[in-house]
Amino acid sequence: MEVKTGYLYVIKDEFFDIVNDPSIMTNRGKSRPTYFTIKDKDILWFIPLSKQVAKYEKIINDKMEKHGSCDNIMIGEIAGEKSAILIQNTFPTLEKYISHAYEKDGAPVKVIDSLKDEILRKFKITINLKRKGKPCHMEWYFKVRRNDVERIRKR
Repeated sequence: MEVKTGYLYVIKDEFFDIVNDPSIMTNRGKSRPTYFTIKDKDILWFIPLSKQVAKYEKIINDKMEKHGSCDNIMIGEIAGEKSAILIQNTFPTLEKYISHAYEKDGAPVKVIDSLKDEILRKFKITINLKRKGKPCHMEWYFKVRRNDVERIRKR
């Protein structure tokens, strides 16, 4: 399977067993949750999607009032439905842990280019903030996930 940035995928249960991290959204059936994927060399970054839009709209509004911006959660239309895009919960994995592409009406779901570009922009902003030592709610990136990447590669 060729994995591409901007498409949605479902991850194998095996991955969650290896990582064993309760902070990662785990599988709830054959196609939940789905993940927006960013391909970065041999590492794939997975951004969880959630149907709990009202919950995350409130969080976004609170952050906007308090900080004037919110780059780690966004709402967008994907495959004809509103979804919360949880950049703050991004995690890495490898292609071998992908179960299958998420499909709708028999075709792989691709995020429209304008939304894909916005997700990628906010993902880069969030990672760059963390690299500069500024708060961005991605503590996982430097504390936990870097170790996970190496452990995952060895499996």
